[in-house]
Amino acid sequence: MIRYRNYMNRTSQTRRTSHGLKTRARPKQLEVRRPGRPRVARLDQAILRIALRQLAERGYSRMSLDTIAAAAGVSKPTIYRRWPSKAQLASAAIAYNIDVEPGPRTERSQKETLIRILRNIRERLLSRNGMSLVGTVLAEEKQTPELIELFRERVMNRRLGMVRKSLEQAKVRGDLRADVDLEIAPNMLIGSMYAVYLAGGSIPKDWPSRAVESLWPG
Repeated sequence: MIRYRNYMNRTSQTRRTSHGLKTRARPKQLEVRRPGRPRVARLDQAILRIALRQLAERGYSRMSLDTIAAAAGVSKPTIYRRWPSKAQLASAAIAYNIDVEPGPRTERSQKETLIRILRNIRERLLSRNGMSLVGTVLAEEKQTPELIELFRERVMNRRLGMVRKSLEQAKVRGDLRADVDLEIAPNMLIGSMYAVYLAGGSIPKDWPSRAVESLWPG
């Protein structure tokens, strides 16, 4: 009886071809749907936002990867696959919050391009926790030097590079004052916004255009 049942089961899994030959029916494979990039990007953004909130509320030293993972609904290995260290995650979160992308150029002159870049930096610095996160990085300089190095790489040097490139192009065209130092000028333009904020608690709306105008011939 058992042999007969086994035989019937094997027979039910076969089918006849057009030539009358028996072949075993292949089981239907389940289609595995892989997560797409938009879903991955949304998860990355969620983790970065949670990390930002912890940085702002607790500071770097009390920022916890365990609680970030729990709040994002992921495991710690999931975070480590994206950011190999706590400092990597923290700097990526700060860059996500206050970094500036070059974007497509729509201006007719390098002066307008520079003003746009500085306006974007001003907007990011004045955003929620924008300036305080910079303070968090500076406070950790001695204890976690990796954090400030990553901040320089991911945020400051990129900003300075955008400004320097625009100034170089303006100088080639003869738009800048002849005595403008291209090494000092990018630091002056960006650094002046930090200075005016620390002195008065804000950055005037017209500061980017006023700063750029100082480098152009009167």
